[in-house]
Amino acid sequence: MVQMVRDRAISPVELVEAHLRQIDARNPAVNAFVRVFAERARAEAREREAAIGRGEALGLLHGVPLTVKDSFDIAGQPTAAGSRFREGHRAANDAAAVTRLRAEGAILLGRTNTPEMLASYETDNFVTGRTNNPWDLDRTPGGSSGGEAAAIAAFCSAGGVASDGGGSIRVPAHFCGIAGLKPTPGRIPATGHYPALGYPGGLTTVVGPMARTARDLRLLFSALVSFDAQDPFSVPVPLAAPRKPYERPYASAPLSAPAPLAAPMPADAPVPLTALASRPARIGVWEQFYQIPVHADIRAAVRKAAGMLAGLGLAVDDFQPAGLERAPNVWGLLFAQWPQIAMRKMFEGREEELHWTLRESLTQDQPTAEQALLNLAARDRMRASLLRQMENISAILMPVCGVPAFAHRQRKWEIDGKSVGLFQAMMPAVLANVLGLPAVTIPVTLSEEGLPVGVQLVGRPYEDELLLDLAVRLEEARGPWTGL
Repeated sequence: MVQMVRDRAISPVELVEAHLRQIDARNPAVNAFVRVFAERARAEAREREAAIGRGEALGLLHGVPLTVKDSFDIAGQPTAAGSRFREGHRAANDAAAVTRLRAEGAILLGRTNTPEMLASYETDNFVTGRTNNPWDLDRTPGGSSGGEAAAIAAFCSAGGVASDGGGSIRVPAHFCGIAGLKPTPGRIPATGHYPALGYPGGLTTVVGPMARTARDLRLLFSALVSFDAQDPFSVPVPLAAPRKPYERPYASAPLSAPAPLAAPMPADAPVPLTALASRPARIGVWEQFYQIPVHADIRAAVRKAAGMLAGLGLAVDDFQPAGLERAPNVWGLLFAQWPQIAMRKMFEGREEELHWTLRESLTQDQPTAEQALLNLAARDRMRASLLRQMENISAILMPVCGVPAFAHRQRKWEIDGKSVGLFQAMMPAVLANVLGLPAVTIPVTLSEEGLPVGVQLVGRPYEDELLLDLAVRLEEARGPWTGL
């Protein structure tokens, strides 16, 4: 779309109208949107078109219609995060990620649905209702970024920005057959996200892009990377040297004035693993999280992806890191138990007004200060141990979670003769969150029931660009993904 706008093969106005027609056609059944900014998007599209006519320098995303998860502030509008407790809220400023999208010329089509307070692997709430998976309306698109994933999968949005605290980008991407990146904490600022991602939320939750391809993720990542002093986790790590169309160094221009862009490369140009030039890439394959079985379709997708990476000439070996068995439990304390202290006070006396997706997450005991400190120390030891074991491993190829998209409210599965609950099924997803690692998901194949099945690549801290390079190469080896 960026290329077509620059070549004047299509106008931003035409792109917006095409997406609005698709929203009209698909959203009544899928229910991905909290709000559609139809008239505002049309006005922004006319402004973007006029800028082209004036010969102005164009941003990385000029004229492309995008969406944002309903957990990011947009000035003057409510950020509901799926909760009636947010009635009356109005944001004073745009979230940092929204500011970056606007600075690069994107057009905001609307906000997408979430579970209440982003606290579930299903997207349902009392404000906007339930979002359905575009592949099968009887199944969930996942959560908490289920609305964003469903909108992108249904071609109602070209891509967007979401957040990931326990697989909330990657699980919906896997369920809906799209791509999603959970970056290293601090690479993309989280200022203006609700709930706020300071401490302790920012220990596990990050902001990241979602799109239909890894190539698009890389473009979005290039637009979103920046340092923000208002975010306590933000780090001034510059974007790696540009390799693809429209990518430029992080420090090439101030945020308010995107630099002019070089002539784009052809869309079908080969993608060199330039980020890997200093050392050969080695992929470790981890088919399941220790003794927790995964669905046969999930295992088959991981093996298929391993074969495709080996076919690219990369070293691919079995890999089971030692000492991470407690990682999901530590994640549970950091992501759920610890923040529940403040959440319970917020809802005190009104618990019956909460949606079931939130109530089921508020059942754990509050941790003591000693438990919090011990778990933080255990997290640090596990992270250090894994990074030692990954010294010669560029990325771990593993499942996103143990099952494909499941029926609404389903919580148990029989896999290889074992009963697997939701917490166990999601153990592969939460590993990157608790240990602060980047992870990217792309679709690889379809299940026997015709549902998309993705895999994830988990990398080392601050090697997000390398991880995206690998995902693009894997995507190219897989071939075109036709989607719905």
